[in-house]
Formats: sequence, C-alpha cells, structure tokens
Amino acid sequence: MTPGNAWITGAGKGIGRALALHLARDGWRVAVSARTAADLEALADEGPPGAIRPFVLDVTDRDRTAATLDAIEADLGPLDLAVFNAGTHAPESDAIVSATAFRYLLEINVMGVVYGLEAVLPAMTARRWGHVGIVSSLAGYRGLPTAAAYGASKAALINMAEALQPELRQQGVRLQLINPGFVDTPLTERNDFPMPCLISADRAARYIVDGLSSSRFEISFPRGFALLMKILRLLPDRLYLAATRRLVK
Repeated sequence: MTPGNAWITGAGKGIGRALALHLARDGWRVAVSARTAADLEALADEGPPGAIRPFVLDVTDRDRTAATLDAIEADLGPLDLAVFNAGTHAPESDAIVSATAFRYLLEINVMGVVYGLEAVLPAMTARRWGHVGIVSSLAGYRGLPTAAAYGASKAALINMAEALQPELRQQGVRLQLINPGFVDTPLTERNDFPMPCLISADRAARYIVDGLSSSRFEISFPRGFALLMKILRLLPDRLYLAATRRLVK
C-alpha cells in the first residue's frame, strides 16, 4: 500500500494500537480514536513524531463520529484508509439471554462500525476511491457457547461486509473483512478458558498490514486456526452441535 492518510477506531489498546504503530512506521499519517485520551496520547508519543494524531471518540455516538471525521480530514486531508476496529466482548455465564448485554455489544461492535461507514463512504464513493477494513472475528463463523451476543455481533459484520463489497467495488471503494482468531489483548485477558493459537497484537497487526496490501476480500488469521474454523463452518449441524455441547461447563 502506498502510504497516505488512515483512520483507526479502537486504537487505544490491542490490535488497533499495534496497527496504528505499524502504519505510522511505514510512513502513514494515522488518526487514532478511542474513548480514553491518555491511551491515545501515549500511542502518539510512541509513534514517529507527528505521525499519529489522537481524536477521542465513543463510536456509539453517531453525531460525534461524523464530527470526528470532519476534524480528521480538516487536519490530515481526505482519508485513503479507514479501519473500523473498535469492539468489545462480555462473556456470558449461562444460556439466559440478557437484552442489556446484547444491546451493549451490538451498539459498540455493529453500530459503531455502521456509524463509521456512514461517515466515510459518501466522500469515498463520490471521488471513486478509498479503502475500508472492517474488523470482525472468526467467532462470527458459527455460534459458540458463552458468546451468543458477541458471536451475533461479529456474524452481523461478516454478513454486512459481504453484502456491501460488490456495490462498493463498483463505486471504486475497496472493502476488506478482517477476521482475527485469539489475540493477546486486555480484552482476551478476561477469558477464563484456553485460547488456541493465541498470537500477539503485534503479529496480528502484521497480518492485517499484509492483508490490506493484497487483493483478498477476507483477511483471516492465524492461518491454521482460521482453516479449522472454516472447516467447522462446513460441518452438519448435528456434528457441530455435538462438539460444542462438550464446551458447556
């Protein structure tokens, strides 16, 4: 990818933070958003001087998201790349559905991306160029115990990206779907179960940078775990549900 202007949401910690540093060191000017100003300031200080610009944002605020894009483009100029990475996870302890938990995760994981897309796509489609990455998860492939709300939010992003890609391509905008497996971040530190093929945030960022430079629609990693999840997606329901029942405590 030719360096230009990028915007990354959810950049205060984890994958977003590591990705911002990779892009900045590759010559990009990177606008970073998160809710905590101190995290963004520390990130800006760690990157090359002047390369990382902090913009505090709660992605569930639709109006503020649009205003943040205006501020970014007033500072940097038109965006070449937007990576909508902000997301969270709240493990569920039993099968009782909590509407509060669902609403919380859907507002951040899904609507936070939708508000970002609503902000950046009109200008990108009008000038017929731009590049968007949507960070979902391999957990969106099939339902997993204790992750009904999280998995549903990530499945929604996968479906949305697949639906949007053909139309956006005709309008000159590249859309790529990013599906990580388990990545060592403050979010996954909350998990109380084994996480197969766990990788560092820095390694995840390298996968993303390589994928964004490719022609692939889906950027999934790590490769072995992604392949396993793709195989599980093809299993008949009888076999898949028999396997996942063993995961229930």
